[in-house]
Amino acid sequence: MSPSFNSIFNVAHSGLGVQTQRLQVVAENLANSRVAGTKPGEDPYWRKIISFSNEMDRATGDRLLRSRVSEDETNSFSTEFNPGHPAADARGYVRMPNVNMFIELADLKEANRTYQANLPTIRSARELYKATIELLKG
Repeated sequence: MSPSFNSIFNVAHSGLGVQTQRLQVVAENLANSRVAGTKPGEDPYWRKIISFSNEMDRATGDRLLRSRVSEDETNSFSTEFNPGHPAADARGYVRMPNVNMFIELADLKEANRTYQANLPTIRSARELYKATIELLKG
């Protein structure tokens, strides 16, 4: 059975949606990459990560992409010597977020490319839809 026009749009739309969310997560990580705690012992900003799953939409029967955002607890915080900071410990070190700019920029580039890859699918489906309507008018 071939997929319906709505299925094509639903699948491509779910892909665009999760990549949009991925871009938002990367932007949040970059914006908070220097946010330390406000007192000694307090955690700095935790890097966010996004994970994807392929789930069946019970209403349409389409397999759609879903996402979940969580904190990246696999990477530890770095430390910086900054004795004047309010979150500095007794030795003058401040725990800094577990955000790596290179990883974030790579994620940004990949999310952008994946988003761009979904756009032609929507354009093609729209053109097929228009052509079908013209044939039916025929």
